[in-house]
Amino acid sequence: MFPHHTIESAPAASRRALQATTDRLGFLPSPVALLATSPQALEGFLKLSALFESTTLDQLDRETLILTIAARNACEFCVAMHTQKLTAMQADPALIAALRAQQSLPDAKLEELRLFTLEVLATAGGVADARVQQFLDHGYTVQNALEIVLGISTYTLSTFANRLTGAPLNDQLKAFA
Repeated sequence: MFPHHTIESAPAASRRALQATTDRLGFLPSPVALLATSPQALEGFLKLSALFESTTLDQLDRETLILTIAARNACEFCVAMHTQKLTAMQADPALIAALRAQQSLPDAKLEELRLFTLEVLATAGGVADARVQQFLDHGYTVQNALEIVLGISTYTLSTFANRLTGAPLNDQLKAFA
């Protein structure tokens, strides 16, 4: 139902983003090819993703948040892609397995980030002050709390769009499914 675009078949307003993504990753991820049908949705995701990557959360924190959302939202593509990223980072395999299984994490600080992310989602941001303080007591900041909202927004867009379009795994990610 949703066209799987190439750089040549995509709407003109999506082509530059498709080329840049292909250049950066070495392949065109199927979700990007599918999202290209809406240049605005594609640009929105890519801009939000870049903004999230520039937050004060470190890379492991960001990937923990992303895989938490991907697993919660049952996005096969995002689970595989971010498993691959965590593996490339040489993250603890037990951490990756727990994130994928939506289970408690072996690292207390990352587990707090995971639980806080889920609480923000469950309450639509209506997190009680005591719960926010618990997050802060684990070494995070109020800036990090707002950055988590940015990450949730970014990867809710991604996971919902991927599920809506039925984004298949690229061959490059099948080993991480």
